[in-house]
This record gives sequence, structure tokens and C-alpha cells, in this order.
Amino acid sequence: MKFVDIAEIFVKAGRGGNGALSFRREKFVPKGGPDGADGGKGGDIIIEAVGGIVTLADFEYDKRFQAGHAGHGSGAMRTGANGKDLKIFVPCGTLIRDAENDNKILADLVEPGQNFVAAHGGRGGKGNAHFANSQRRAPKFAEKGDEGEQRNLILELKLIADVGLAGFPNAGKSSILSAISGAKPKVAGYPFTTLSPNLGVLSVDDAKVVIADLPGLIEGAHEGKGLGLQFLRHIERTRIILHVIDLSQDNPVENFNALINEFKEYGADLASRPCIVIGNKIDIEGTENNSEILKNEAERLGLRYMKVSALTGENIPELIKNVAELVRISSVIKSETDDEIIELPERKAPRKKSKEPVEIIRQSDGSFRIEHENFEKAVSRINFEHEDALQKFSRLLKTLHVEEALEAAGAEEGDKVYIGDVEFDFEPEIVT
Repeated sequence: MKFVDIAEIFVKAGRGGNGALSFRREKFVPKGGPDGADGGKGGDIIIEAVGGIVTLADFEYDKRFQAGHAGHGSGAMRTGANGKDLKIFVPCGTLIRDAENDNKILADLVEPGQNFVAAHGGRGGKGNAHFANSQRRAPKFAEKGDEGEQRNLILELKLIADVGLAGFPNAGKSSILSAISGAKPKVAGYPFTTLSPNLGVLSVDDAKVVIADLPGLIEGAHEGKGLGLQFLRHIERTRIILHVIDLSQDNPVENFNALINEFKEYGADLASRPCIVIGNKIDIEGTENNSEILKNEAERLGLRYMKVSALTGENIPELIKNVAELVRISSVIKSETDDEIIELPERKAPRKKSKEPVEIIRQSDGSFRIEHENFEKAVSRINFEHEDALQKFSRLLKTLHVEEALEAAGAEEGDKVYIGDVEFDFEPEIVT
């Protein structure tokens, strides 16, 4: 399967059902009361992390997701059915970002089963029975359901692994992965053999250690050169790092320092992560001197050093023992969000006090637009096909003194006025 670690998707929750306008019509009850029920709630979009998936490849072509719409309310107090939620499954280690808000992190799904609601379903409209009271016994209007939330999201995968194998191309990382775990990565003697991560599992006693062999670095990786940013993103979550250095190459210390410098420039605490420096390919004649030089540099920095041959298996058992020991004492990398279990609360528009004035905007074509979050939401729920809808609309206009605000902004009789998607002609009341 193709490895994909970045994807952009569009999600839209379900629309809420309309409330019903209905009155009891039964034999011997000629003037029954209102019995129109509420509409159902629209379905949510839920993103959930699951084990067994290691790529975002499914989202290369499937990019739009729509949850179920709710049913409308009906008479006899029959509430509309709720819309069906839609679950989207992603690999553990997936960051969810808001593509329309500076790529802000919304959630970080690390453990299987962690989920969050990416888009909430629309609220169901209230049926006319909801509006009945002692002064208004037979309301002849009901609300429309709200639209569901919608979002453009960026999914960013950062692999979850205990150990990350780091090194420049052809250093032998894939061979070491194969030697210390059950993985069977493709191995060849040319640069950039590993173009996508390979995962292996090392079993030690009762513990299982997940090891990731990640795409090779080049200098300038922290600036996005080569596969750098792809590589560094995935190594962020590893508990320990194995720096693999090819001892058959000239200047192993220079290669090691260049590797550490890329980590320092990238940040994310990679340079100070627990690590083992591994000098590989000691089976090649003439590598003894390079191994000693690299060992001295590692010890100068207070780092553990081991020399191995992934080809012959020399010192591989000792490496396995050291890796298991270091993982055991190293802390788990935490989620990038504050909450241990991630569940985003339903997003609600900030409530404005009813007395807060509306904002009137004069548009370039001479029309006027009214802006006030609560007012706009209330108007969007009015079903203007109902008999008393205009009365309700008129009451809303008076409550917020909209007519006075329009006149103060220069509106005259016959001017077009917009509130959300609703359009009407301004007809001020004439006071005599």
C-alpha cells in the first residue's frame, strides 16, 4: 500500500430536521391543540484512531465526507429521527488541523479508540407545540432545522513508534531493522532505498518494541530538502533514537555531527532525545579506526556507542539488549494537545446579549446587511411558508430595534436588506 502522511479533506455534518406545524385533528376534538414535534438532530462527523492502519492513502481520492440528515418532525408529537453519524478512521498518531485557521491543531489522536467530533450535526427545528403557552395557544409557525457544521481539515500522520532509526542514505538502517526485528524491508545498495517508513517489532521478554526505519536524511532536511520534513515529522514521537553511521565512509564524525545539527535545527527536542550511536558495517575491512574515532566523539558528548554489523550479525544481540533497556527507562512522548483523552466540545457561536445592538453594513450596491449572530441564527430558523412566520419575524425586528438602526444608517423605504440568506424590502412603520 502506498504510504501517505498528509491529506486534506472536507467534512460536513448532517442538517437538522424541520419542526412540524400541526394541530390535533381527532373525532370529537374539533379544536385540538398544537401537536407539531421537533425535527431530529443532524449526524456528526467523528474521526477515530484505530490500530492496523499506517497510512492516510485512503484519503488521496476519498476527500469529501457527509453525515446523515435528520428527519423532520410530524404531528401527534412524533419527533424526527436523528441523522446517522459518520465515522472516519485514521491511523494512530494522526494530527487533525483546521485548514481555514492557520492549520491550528484541533486534536491529536494517539491511542486506538481516541476520537473527536470534527463537525457537529445541525440542531433540529422546534415544532409549533414547543411555542404554545398561555398567551399563544395555537402558534401557526415552526422552526427550520440548522445546517450542519462544515470544515476543511488537514490530516497529518506522525508515526507512533518506540524507536526511530536515523541516518543518512545508505547507512544501513533497513538492514539493522531486519537484523533486530521481524521486519523484512527492501534493502539495496543505493541512496534513498527507504522512501517510506518500515516498521518492525522487537520482542524482548514480555515486551514488544516498535521500531521505525524512516526515509533517509540529507543535509538541509530541516529546511525541507530531500525527504527531510517527512522524515523528521515521523521521528518526533519516538522515545529513543538510534543514530546509524556508515563506518565505511570517510569522516564518520562529520556525518554524525551533521545528523545531530539537523535535529537541533528542526527542534521538537529531537537533539536531546535518549539515543544510541551505532557504527555500522564493521565487517568491512579498514573500519576499525573510524569506529574508534566515532566512539570517542560519542563518549565526549556523553552518549552510548555501539559498533555492529547488520550483515554478519556481529554485536546485534548486545544492541537488542541495549535498545530494550533504554526504551524501558525512557518516557512515552505525550500527545500534542493538552487533554489526555481528546473530545472537542460542540462549537457554539458566542452568545450576544439580546440588548446588544445589531450592526448595519451599507453595501456597494446600496443595499444593507444586518449582522448579529443570535439574530441571524434566529432568522435562519424561521419557515416563511408558515402563516404566522412574518409575525415572529416582525417581533424579532422590534426586539433588537432593527428599524431604528436601519434608519440611522440611512436606509429608506424600498431599500434591499439582507439578514443571512433572507432578503426583504425596508418598509418602516409610519408613526403619526
